Amino acid sequence: MSLPKINPTKTAAWKKLEKHFQEIKVQQMQDVFLKDSDRADRFKIEWQDFYLDYSKNRITDKTLSFLLELAEEVKLKEAISQQFSGEKINETENREVLHTALRDFENWKPEVKATLQKMKHFSEEIINGSHKGFTGKAITDVVNIGIGGSHLGPEMVTEALQFYKNHLKIHFIANIDGDAVAETLNKLNPETTLFIVVSKSFTTQETIANVSLVKDWFLTSGTKKDIQKHFVAVSVNEEGAKEFGISEDNIFPMQDWVGGRFSLWGSVGLSICCAIGFSNFEAMLKGAFEMDNHFKKEDFSNNLPVLLALLSVWYNNFFKAETEAVVAYSQYLNKLAPYLQQAVMESNGKSIDRNGETVNYQTGTIVWGSVGTNAQHAFFQLLHQGTKLIPTDFIGFSESLHGNIENHNILMANFFAQTEVLWEGTHTKNAENPFEIFDGNKPTNSILIKKLTPKNLGSLLAIYEHKLFVQGIVWNIFSFDQWGVELGKTVAKETLQAIENSNFSVIENASTKNLLSKFSNSNH
Repeated sequence: MSLPKINPTKTAAWKKLEKHFQEIKVQQMQDVFLKDSDRADRFKIEWQDFYLDYSKNRITDKTLSFLLELAEEVKLKEAISQQFSGEKINETENREVLHTALRDFENWKPEVKATLQKMKHFSEEIINGSHKGFTGKAITDVVNIGIGGSHLGPEMVTEALQFYKNHLKIHFIANIDGDAVAETLNKLNPETTLFIVVSKSFTTQETIANVSLVKDWFLTSGTKKDIQKHFVAVSVNEEGAKEFGISEDNIFPMQDWVGGRFSLWGSVGLSICCAIGFSNFEAMLKGAFEMDNHFKKEDFSNNLPVLLALLSVWYNNFFKAETEAVVAYSQYLNKLAPYLQQAVMESNGKSIDRNGETVNYQTGTIVWGSVGTNAQHAFFQLLHQGTKLIPTDFIGFSESLHGNIENHNILMANFFAQTEVLWEGTHTKNAENPFEIFDGNKPTNSILIKKLTPKNLGSLLAIYEHKLFVQGIVWNIFSFDQWGVELGKTVAKETLQAIENSNFSVIENASTKNLLSKFSNSNH
């Protein structure tokens, strides 16, 4: 059973939205709260520790009703059911999309349960010191070697949850930049370091090149026999890992039905387990699972991911806003934006629809951002007084983790003030200096969460996963393949051969040929 294949621009709801947009596009809404005393109460969703205020958006009740009609017309409910029931909705690769099964506490797949048990056992041995290195010393440092989904998720989570971390030091090697690898290795002792090689195929060029470099470094101290104590693999290619020297007992399986950018919930999260302990990792899975249930069962009008997705479609396709920012008022979440960039832009950066036809409307949004209050002293000038419309998600927490109430109050006062000023501007004030005029009317969503816990982080990440899924369904594209990633890899291999053989005649592009010649001359 395939996904619905409905061109959204042909629906009745889309036509209503186009007409409605003409009525609302120039409407100044800064004083809407004065005219509509119930607005803030109507345009909010409360769920567990989460409070979403979406009242500071350029929408009316009519906008919402048309967006919800659109969700019905593109058969979103049917698509959600297909994903969770394991239909092969990644049709171009003939695969299921079941990262949610990695956290399904009601119906664990046997292979998922077995992998989680193996992760629990192994991470506990690393943490309690019973797993020894080749000289009999306990592990002190864990290095995750992977790229893309094999790196961005684990790095973001370990950074976000460092308040909950144990004594182990966690490092990440991703970029094929040899200088960066050398800098990481300079901090490590081969006798007390564990390397987790994360590569679904165990053939990813960057990862295998880096692993080979790390292996050579290790073998200056240890022997080939010692590799088994210091290298583990997360992969589907068991033979490739064993050829490298990794023990079969230390190979953690990955599933074909989980895309890389959604894989931190399974064995790819092994470094997370080592960093914060399995019980905290499990709590994160639980938070995501509970958000999955909310997404599946809640009416669309009160559904966090659905509402956020429909608002994004409203700005992207009608206001022609090309980007959206995410600003978290927590330094712990400073890697959230890069993580979301892969999740969203690799998923929805598509120009062919599910019917195989070129789309004539905008699809994936450009996601970017930073943390508050740093961002206020950087790009907020453009948000406030620039010429571009940039809808922004603000994410904040009611409680600080270390209990510094004074700093936290200042931090969150900025959160609340910024969303208010972006919306209201200076329209109620008589500014004589034109340079001090702020138009306002700038849309934001405020996601206020009680506290940054593993469980709440799991729920937050699941919100954004489901949001991008909804966007993809509305835009009639396949969100779960990434053919655009593959082309560059293929050409890079041919280019590398030309560099290694000093034979640039095989390169047809004149610009690339000149660049290679300059590069080669500088190297020799």
